[in-house]
Amino acid sequence: MKNYKWGIAGTGGIAHEFAENFTGKQSTLTAVSSRKEETAKEFATRYQIANSYGTYEEMLNSDIDIVYVAVPNATHYDYIKKALIAGKHVLCEKAITMNLAELEDVMKIAEEKKLILQEAMTIFNMPLYDELTRLIDQNKLGKLKMIQAPFGSYKEPDPKNRFFNPALAGGALLDIGTYAVSFARYFLSSTPVVVATTMVPFSTGVDEQSVTILRTKEDELATVSLTFQAKMPKIGIVAFENGYLEINDYPRADKATLTYTDGSKETIISGASNAAFGYEIDNLTATIEGKPNKSLFLTHDVIAILDQMQKDWAK
Repeated sequence: MKNYKWGIAGTGGIAHEFAENFTGKQSTLTAVSSRKEETAKEFATRYQIANSYGTYEEMLNSDIDIVYVAVPNATHYDYIKKALIAGKHVLCEKAITMNLAELEDVMKIAEEKKLILQEAMTIFNMPLYDELTRLIDQNKLGKLKMIQAPFGSYKEPDPKNRFFNPALAGGALLDIGTYAVSFARYFLSSTPVVVATTMVPFSTGVDEQSVTILRTKEDELATVSLTFQAKMPKIGIVAFENGYLEINDYPRADKATLTYTDGSKETIISGASNAAFGYEIDNLTATIEGKPNKSLFLTHDVIAILDQMQKDWAK
């Protein structure tokens, strides 16, 4: 059984979380790179990583198999492309790229080089969602009708921080919006279109809050509500003819409540919220070894939706 060597690109907050929670059945975290050699060394010492590099290129020239891209959104495309060209598989933080053109370019490179590229979208990796898919496929719930995907987070209104800085790909959509749209897309029967969307900008011009309606050819509807200036519970609702699913803290959910039309309830539990990184790691290595995985197809749809929303806002 092959053991895959991982390297982390970046040493920010999400990189620390990834290293602290790194676990994998066939994986070892062996390298980290940063723009500053000293920062990489400190990170490596903290998490007992064998190799640290002061440049990304040095790490790519090492014997790692997989790169976890944990740099700011605006630089994802460049880091993914360099990793693929160097022959490395890639797991990239969300949002995987800034737009669909970037994503399709790196997808083409990955296909040509027979490498695996996936987004670190927890919703596409948590075991609960596989369990809910099996439940839905039993057809006890009937036709899917509507999805609600709210996500609200209060950020200090500082134009210089990454959440509101356009130079750093700020805005709610590319930060928390990817979760909400991914949640909706996971359950929709087909690729949806944006039928309506409206946005309120922050003073820097990035999106501060928005509401969007999606619709599929099966007439399924989804609403996506986002804000960076108000807390909202991350409770996803998936409503069918015969009942609805309620999924609390849906980005890393391990439990859902099914309420039937007669009022009776059922609880579905699968996986563990605190093991989210481990699921992403194991799912990527399993995909490398040939296990079917539709997550990149879903990611493609999500980025296409984000693209359309931003184009509509610019009109």
